[in-house]
Amino acid sequence: MADADYKFLCDGERCIECNGCVVACKNANEVPWGMQRRRVVTLNDGVIGKEASISVACMHCADAPCMNVCPTQTIFKREDGIVLHDKDNCIGCGYCFYACPFGAPQYPQNGFWGERGEMDKCTYCAGGPEEDFSEAEFDKYGSNRIAEGKLPLCAEMCSTKALMAGDATTVANIFRERVVNRGHANAAWSLSDMQFTDASSGAK
Repeated sequence: MADADYKFLCDGERCIECNGCVVACKNANEVPWGMQRRRVVTLNDGVIGKEASISVACMHCADAPCMNVCPTQTIFKREDGIVLHDKDNCIGCGYCFYACPFGAPQYPQNGFWGERGEMDKCTYCAGGPEEDFSEAEFDKYGSNRIAEGKLPLCAEMCSTKALMAGDATTVANIFRERVVNRGHANAAWSLSDMQFTDASSGAK
């Protein structure tokens, strides 16, 4: 998957709001207290037939608005589409927080009002700009599962395979097949849809 364009996609028809992805992310990356790189949100809460939950984090956008507004080039995108940040360059201005439509950038919950520390966000479990598997990389950014040939732990731990991660084309094809199998937007899971698909291998 060297030429992959890595993306996340959450299937709202499968998410059961268990928050397993949130816990997996916190544990794998030892995310600082008071910050969440991933969260589960409910859409159309209480509306019968329309309520759905989705897992949200940094979506590693193709044209990332956070990267465009950062005055210190803290945020950068790798060739595989993963958007990372260099904490050593961050000045805590908060521009990325206001630019991001997903609320991905997070800041430490300490200090005086209006004072921000270094920004933190989802790294797609790809570490940071430091040397792979170094102590400095883990301390600042968490695990580097991508360098190990693995996918983000949040997606791998999803019990219903609602949260998918991997090459954008592969993930899109899996989701398209699920939609076809369901028949229509509000259909229950069909027998073929119950055969969970692993985005990392493409196997049902």
